Amino acid sequence: MKKTTLTKSMAAVMSAAMVLGLTACGGSTETTTKEDTTQQQAPAADTTADTKTSDNNASNEAPSSEAKEEEKTADLSGTITMAGSTSMEKLANAVAESFMAKYPGVTVTAEFTGSSAGIESLLAGSVNIGNASRALKDSEKEGGAVENIVAIDGIAVVTDSANAVADLTKDQLVSIYTGQTTNWSELGGEDAAIVVVGREAGSGTRGAFEELLDIEDQCAYANELDSTGAVMAKVASTPGAIGYVSLDVVDDTVKAFALEGVEATAENIKAGKYFLSRPFVMATKGEIAEQDELVQELFNYLASDEGKEVIKAVGLITVD
Repeated sequence: MKKTTLTKSMAAVMSAAMVLGLTACGGSTETTTKEDTTQQQAPAADTTADTKTSDNNASNEAPSSEAKEEEKTADLSGTITMAGSTSMEKLANAVAESFMAKYPGVTVTAEFTGSSAGIESLLAGSVNIGNASRALKDSEKEGGAVENIVAIDGIAVVTDSANAVADLTKDQLVSIYTGQTTNWSELGGEDAAIVVVGREAGSGTRGAFEELLDIEDQCAYANELDSTGAVMAKVASTPGAIGYVSLDVVDDTVKAFALEGVEATAENIKAGKYFLSRPFVMATKGEIAEQDELVQELFNYLASDEGKEVIKAVGLITVD
């Protein structure tokens, strides 16, 4: 009995060991796991391939856009003609030069015959653009001219920083520059002579200043200087001096007068509150969208960041 029982017991133990051995080996389970893992990894490889394809497509699109711009620059050719305001000469020349540099196949010409003459030439069909340093008249608009304001001309009236007078009316300013008022005490200031400083004959700033005050050829200047910097330096260093400069150059070496109670700021000029300012108009016969491709592209350029920098560089205020 004992031998039989032991033999049976040993057989049971050996059978159990064999089962455990098979379970430990787990050959079938391991193979399945590897296959499943391989199948799970396959989509990842496909995703990488898709990403590379997407990246390649994106990189191929960029040169295409640049190529189109280069093609447009190379293909644009012809002539744009302008005529009009002498005060807009600096702006017109700067725009023409920079636009032709961007589009070498385009020629831009400008004549400076005066605002009214420029609009007449436009309506007669002899030029593409009529330049006017004023708002268009109703009669000009009725004739077909469209007012396209491209910049605003703002002029600051400055004095030395010690001057007690801070505000001038339009009439007082006219009186000073025509020699009728000669002492600051007449305007509530110190008993000191007024030193009238201005630009040289032919200066666009002088022309605009005198035109806006309607005092052309009536000014009594003590000093006529040939640059904005010279006017600033003279006013800053001369007690009782008064001068005019483009708004963008005013700094703390001088004091800018308020005019009719309105400070000389770009915001006030854009709002139409500061009277010593005016629009610079590039008029077209009909809307811009009705013009040929060259003229449309010029106005697109003026509205771009690059064009606005050109406008600012000549001392003007951009429209927006």
